[in-house]
Amino acid sequence: MNDMTKVIAPKSDQLNSDDLIAGPRTITIREVDIRPGTEQPVSIYFEGDNGKPWKPCKSMSRVLVHAWGPDAKKYLGKSLMLYRDPDVTWAGMKVGGIRISHMSHIEREFVMSLTATKKTKAVVTIKVLQALKERAAEDHAAKWAAGYIAKVETFTSVEDLQAFEQPLAQRLDELKQKRPELHEQVLAASQARAASFAREGKPESEMGEGFNTDDDEVEF
Repeated sequence: MNDMTKVIAPKSDQLNSDDLIAGPRTITIREVDIRPGTEQPVSIYFEGDNGKPWKPCKSMSRVLVHAWGPDAKKYLGKSLMLYRDPDVTWAGMKVGGIRISHMSHIEREFVMSLTATKKTKAVVTIKVLQALKERAAEDHAAKWAAGYIAKVETFTSVEDLQAFEQPLAQRLDELKQKRPELHEQVLAASQARAASFAREGKPESEMGEGFNTDDDEVEF
């Protein structure tokens, strides 16, 4: 066996910062479960979560409320880009944690001062995340990226994913040069799918149809 993703996938009932070691991940919220008084009172379920919700810390919950308001029902359908911050500490040790870098449905980027430790504050900047579906209506590159991500999510083996991606290496390089924000989302989706195979336990091959790998008319 040559697939390292099967041995590094963290075992947990929630999205873990180690799930984001390979890169950031964009999620679209489908449900928010709030249970006040518990150790982790907020569970955010998202498309493709495999039953592992993101449980934001208090600082990130404050970011959500600041950006989208206190009514969690209004979060459904909105998107976030999450990344692993290796400098997050617990009990005096750097253990890493999940942080928000981009959010959809905000007019402009904003800055917040949040508690880092009992004695220090940290300034965070949240940037605008424009959903791929919205971008697809505006330009061909976003439409191509949205189709790529949708196709990636259908694969059930690393072999099929690699067979799909290899012929598109040049197109991905071009996307990275001309539209780095789209390339970042495409790469995050691909890495997240690869890491999920070990957890899903689906060995079948389902290449199927649905994405034109020879589309030379798309201009990035």
